[in-house]
Order: sequence, then C-alpha cells, then structure tokens
Amino acid sequence: MEERAIQRIFILGSGGRLGAALMKEWQKLDCLKLVSLSRSELDFSQPEAAVNVLKNYKLTEKDFIINCAAMTNVDQCEEDSGLAMNVNATTPGLLAQLAADAGARFLHVSTDYVFDGKLERAYRETDQPHPISHYGASKLAGEEAVMATSPHHYVARVSWVFGPERPSFVDQIIERAFTSDQSAAIDDKTSSPAYTKDLAEWFQIFLQPEIDGGIYHLCNSGLCSWREYGEYALQVAARYGMPLRTTSVAPLKLSEMKNFIAQRPQHSALDTTKFSTLLGKPLRSWQEAVEEYIRLQVTGNRLQD
Repeated sequence: MEERAIQRIFILGSGGRLGAALMKEWQKLDCLKLVSLSRSELDFSQPEAAVNVLKNYKLTEKDFIINCAAMTNVDQCEEDSGLAMNVNATTPGLLAQLAADAGARFLHVSTDYVFDGKLERAYRETDQPHPISHYGASKLAGEEAVMATSPHHYVARVSWVFGPERPSFVDQIIERAFTSDQSAAIDDKTSSPAYTKDLAEWFQIFLQPEIDGGIYHLCNSGLCSWREYGEYALQVAARYGMPLRTTSVAPLKLSEMKNFIAQRPQHSALDTTKFSTLLGKPLRSWQEAVEEYIRLQVTGNRLQD
C-alpha cells in the first residue's frame, strides 16, 4: 500500500502542558501542518458541541488527531464524576469515532492512574487495569471508548508529566526553596516522571502509518518517589546557581495526606520496554531529563535578564 502523507495534525488540548509542548516542538518540523484546538475552542465538557467543532474541519484519511485534553485534577474528578466522565471518556470516544469514520488516526493520552498501584514491578501494557479513583476510572473508560472505534488508534499512557509550558511539581518545589528552608514530599508513592520535550519527540513515531495501533507506555526510564524526585531537582538547581535555602526534602507518608479526597495508586511506574523496542533505543532516565529541563530554565532566565 502506498504511504499516505499526513495533511494535518490536530492537537486537542493545545493549551495544556503536553499539548503546548507538542505545538512548540512540532512547529520546527516543516512537513507538518498543525491545527491547535484549546479548551476555549473545543470544550470536552460538551460532547456534542466538541464533535461539531471537529466535524467542521471535514477530516480525511490524511489527518492525525492527538488528544491531550483531560480533566486531571484527581480530587475534582472524585467530586464531579459526571464531568470527569464527559471530559475523559465520552467526548474522546465520540471524537475517535469521527476520526475512524474518516479513516484518520487518533492518539489518546492516558495515565498510570488506570492501575491500582499494588503491583511490585512496573506496569506493562498487558497488565489488567484496576483504577481506584473516579479520575482513573474515567481515563480507563476513555481508553476503552477510543480503542473500540478503531484498531488503528493509539493510547499513550504517561505519568508525572513536567515541562516549561505549565508549572509542575519540579517548579513548585524549587520555587518554595527560594524562600523556605523547609521542604517535604511523599516518600512512599513511586512512579516515573515524563519530560514534555521527550514526549514530543517520542510521539513522532506514531505519525508513521506502519506503527501498529494499541496501548503504549511512555515516560522517562527509572522510578522514584516524590521525595527523591524533588530532592534531585533541588540539588540540580543549586548546582546551576539557583539561590536555594535548602536542597533536602523531608519524607511524608501517603496516608498522612488528609487533604486528599481521592485514593492515589501507591506504586504506578510504567514499563516502557514495548515502546523503547519500537523506538530502537532506551528512553533516557528521568534524572537526565530533569537536569536538562533545569539547565534550559536557568539559561533561559539568564537570557531574559
């Protein structure tokens, strides 16, 4: 079969951390025509209206849609499960059906929270999901809705996403250390960070028409606790000259987080063997990714001064 050149790439949720990263990094790729659709332009809380917006673009088999839009506030999802189901499952499923009907491919971004966090090793794509929160349940329902529309669609599960587009845990813990010599983070919850710059590079492989549809785990290699993650970020930031008041992070227990409404999976690292095999190389470590991120942030700030 003759390869079909991609005509347009739609980035849904282009105002979020990952969507904005894709828009920024993929602008450099001359052969792609990007169509940005932020929440104000395509509202996932209104399924029928969202479908009509995408329908107006008259999709063809040459188009590719990436859904980065989601309701990701875990506790908010617990309090409004109906809204979470609309945003994370109903609308993605309808949009994926629209893509399938046009012969276009659809990539849906999901989460490690589809698992219960009780496995003693990193989760593989073949492991049975078992969400323990409305957020996880809505994201799993979204995966199932998308994949039910076409075997050529993709689900990319990611975890602990960080990057310059929107503040994340890394930025928050560094910001706090500018003014306080006290820092603490959960030490008995582990997963794998994922750098938006890396995700933007890795997602490019799915644009190739010969890549099989299905579920893929994408994150930087290695795992850590929130405390280890934060302490490493502080140490790197101090090494690059940031005037921090501490580089130590005290341990907290997940069970001590009384302000949490929803349950969180305790150990939800993702096994990326399937994707790294497809890519033909190991995925770089979360430590390398965090170091590059902080170095670029420091350099950027100095250039702006």
